[in-house]
Amino acid sequence: MVRKLFILVISTIFSSFIANAQQYYLFVGSYNRDRAKEGVYVFRFNEKTGALDRVSALAGILNPSFLTVAPGGQYIYTCSEAQTPNVGGVTSLAFDSTSGVLTLLSRQDSGGDNPAYVGVDPKGKWLVCANYSGGSLGIFPLNENGRIAPAAQIIPFKDSSVTKRQTSSHIHAAVFSPDGKYAFFPDLGADKIRTYQLKPNASPVLQPATPAYTATVPGSGPRHIVFHQRLPFAYCIEEMGGMVSVYRYHEGKLDRVQRVSAHLDDKAEDYNAADIHISPDGLFLYASTREAANTIFIYRVNQQTGQLKQVGKISSGGIHPRNFAIDPTGNFVLVANQRSNNIVVFKRDQQTGLLTATGTTVSLPNPSSLQLRLYR
Repeated sequence: MVRKLFILVISTIFSSFIANAQQYYLFVGSYNRDRAKEGVYVFRFNEKTGALDRVSALAGILNPSFLTVAPGGQYIYTCSEAQTPNVGGVTSLAFDSTSGVLTLLSRQDSGGDNPAYVGVDPKGKWLVCANYSGGSLGIFPLNENGRIAPAAQIIPFKDSSVTKRQTSSHIHAAVFSPDGKYAFFPDLGADKIRTYQLKPNASPVLQPATPAYTATVPGSGPRHIVFHQRLPFAYCIEEMGGMVSVYRYHEGKLDRVQRVSAHLDDKAEDYNAADIHISPDGLFLYASTREAANTIFIYRVNQQTGQLKQVGKISSGGIHPRNFAIDPTGNFVLVANQRSNNIVVFKRDQQTGLLTATGTTVSLPNPSSLQLRLYR
């Protein structure tokens, strides 16, 4: 009896130690309109209840509207979204997971106006950037200490497409393939998903893939792209068309196999679809649409064909759901409603994929990017 009690006590202490030794953090980017104001926020996230507790905030960056976390978690990269010449940039931050505090490390010009997205390769050696208004993309070497080196390459484009929003190229995302061999850049202004092969030891380091781009439906406005964790498929949300296109993926090539709605029934010239993510188990895909809809759409992913079937939708709990994140446990979805200045936490049913509001809401000025990470 004494032995059993001893084992129980030791087990309880060990479990408590493990629980306390790991912490989920939420990083929030925003439009602060003034570099002197706070722009990047850090919250502790409770993976059991969905509660958020603010830990720290960082000023010194103008409009850090999009964030990405380095593979090791010790560095955060952000873009400074500004149309003023020579103001748009990419910045690296160091993160102390013990204190929850961010520190500015380095900054480089992004090579174009309004950088709207940054991505890091799986090895953490290269940063890619999408300059939206500048119609260009850039790639930057990353040093081992988290600092960003000057751009290795800036590639501008002069394309256009069929609507009044598409008189020039607008690169809206910069995403590496899961193996890190290719980088994909949805161009909203040209209705193309541009593809480059990463050749770290060559010059230039980014070289056009074959084919160099995948054409999307005219007027669709491809915005963000995400790759399935296990299946050979990629999914692109189209901002203007309010659709999600499903692509079979192989060695840099995208072949569309399906296109499904991500908007309400009302007709519009521009649905303002925004963000797209796949659940950690790979069974469900989620997409957000702004403006009149302010909705999160939910789809089941066919595990053989990769195709989508809509199974539900829910109000984002605010206005203009620009970005959202699914926590690593798959139990919660957090939505950044930019124009209602709030982050809303939803509980996720892992069997059905459906969402329900938890009642947890955090008020924050113009939240625009969410990244969740587990630290041990």
